[in-house]
Amino acid sequence: MAFPAGRHVLFDVTQIYRTVLREMDTRALKNPYHDYDGNPALTRELFDSHGRLTPEFSQRLCCKIHELLSVMENGLKSADPRDCTSYTGWAGIALLYLHLHDVFKEAAFLQRAREYIERSLMCLTRRHDVTFLCGDTGPLAVAAVVYHRLQRAPETDECINRLLQLHQAVVKGSGNLPNELLYGRVGYLYALVFVNQQLGQDRIPLQYIQQISEAVLVTGEELSRRLRMQNHSPLMYEWYGEQYIGAAHGLAGIYYYLMQPGFVSVQEYVHRLVKPSVDHVCRLKFATGNYPPCVGDERDLLVHWCHGSPGVIYMLLQAYRTFGVQQYLFDAMQCGEVVWHFGLLKKGYGLCHGAAGNAYTFLALYRQTQDPKHLYRACVFADWCMNYGKHGCRTPDTPFSLFEGMAGTIYFLADLLQPAKARFPAFEL
Repeated sequence: MAFPAGRHVLFDVTQIYRTVLREMDTRALKNPYHDYDGNPALTRELFDSHGRLTPEFSQRLCCKIHELLSVMENGLKSADPRDCTSYTGWAGIALLYLHLHDVFKEAAFLQRAREYIERSLMCLTRRHDVTFLCGDTGPLAVAAVVYHRLQRAPETDECINRLLQLHQAVVKGSGNLPNELLYGRVGYLYALVFVNQQLGQDRIPLQYIQQISEAVLVTGEELSRRLRMQNHSPLMYEWYGEQYIGAAHGLAGIYYYLMQPGFVSVQEYVHRLVKPSVDHVCRLKFATGNYPPCVGDERDLLVHWCHGSPGVIYMLLQAYRTFGVQQYLFDAMQCGEVVWHFGLLKKGYGLCHGAAGNAYTFLALYRQTQDPKHLYRACVFADWCMNYGKHGCRTPDTPFSLFEGMAGTIYFLADLLQPAKARFPAFEL
């Protein structure tokens, strides 16, 4: 399917975008697609009026998924045999196959998930890192779910018990543990939530999640006081001395979890501490609608899930759902515009910093608004991803992994088959 090129004006700040485009030429490729304008001819080949993908487009997605799976499997023969992680290692491949089992209900995908997760369990990190993406808890959580689906209860229980053995060390912050998603407390919290989502909400008691959330609040208040920022942001967090803003290392990812219903036991804390801290992030927005990677960084360059609008949007949408303030939704819509214009990255097609991860921006907006524009945009980003390798993009360090490479693209294409259920993997709830 071919999509004609078109010119678009974002809000009334055309000159701003011309300036930014000059700066971002080294990072993003020009979006060649017509934007959605209400014309049904643009969507007729993609989905119907109820948001259901057409059989033809679904078939195209399925064919590409199986084609890329074959390429991925061949490429994994040369992958690092000692990388257990969800981010770049075997647990991430297992998570992909677990997802494919969800979507296609084929037993062979579950067996592949078992093979890869057992490979991961054999090489857990010597550092005993605690996060879902970069540590041991990702493999343990994924293994618990795989074994549960295989009806192997003893192995399921063992994995969950090993997961919970780390709980007190995470709450106490042993080893100067940070609070972010990639390497900190929130990354461990996600592992617990993942198990509950897959096995039942009471498998890991809510109090375990609340204790971690409360530790995150306490350390955030302490740093804010130390930096004398209480009047601007009652909570503040750092990673290696930088106050990161994005989803992976920063404030947006942390606040997204603190606003989840029930994660903080005292709702007053959410209103008194989290909301003004979210507002502080909102004040850092560039004129384009994008966000800097760190507090004090004035470079409007990065449009990645890890840094920039594609990750901040989840915080904004959750703030809108939690507090009902229309401005949060408006800011989230601006994130969508940024991604539409600058989200086809030269870095490639991956989740963390690529077109597939950026496309989840549109799926999140579609679920919130039901506006077909956002589903259309997700579909044309998928069209871009299905032309994998044809745009001159860079090859990532781990080209077949979940978060940097081809496995993440496959995950997104499979997610798009059920757009109402799609969630950014290992992050979005």
